[in-house]
Amino acid sequence: MVKKGQQRRLSPRKELARVMVSYVASMEDLAKIARNCEILDASISGLLLLVKRKDLIPPSLRGNLNLDMLVGHRIFMRIEDMNLEISGKIARTKFLGKQGFHLAVDYTEESPEYWRECLMDLLPAPGEID
Repeated sequence: MVKKGQQRRLSPRKELARVMVSYVASMEDLAKIARNCEILDASISGLLLLVKRKDLIPPSLRGNLNLDMLVGHRIFMRIEDMNLEISGKIARTKFLGKQGFHLAVDYTEESPEYWRECLMDLLPAPGEID
């Protein structure tokens, strides 16, 4: 039984080798939100990013302990090593203390399932890249 506020994970997560996102930007005004984010894990429905406080670009976000104001924002992000831009929507955020924040990005509306499955195959697992 799923408790209120919890969702069932519909797709399995893939642990990744270190994959960096150059920047995350708003699709509304193209303003950059963060830079140098790390993708912690991925599934065919979304990505989990680690964003350090110092890498948040707007001073209003850097000084905040809560990034919930970003939930629902349509964003795009650049993965430089793969020469790839991915668009999606911020599904949730979580404050991690000194580590920074988790940003969960859902990209199911923006990309067909076949493309998302291919992306999962292309993202490197730990030990695949030296």
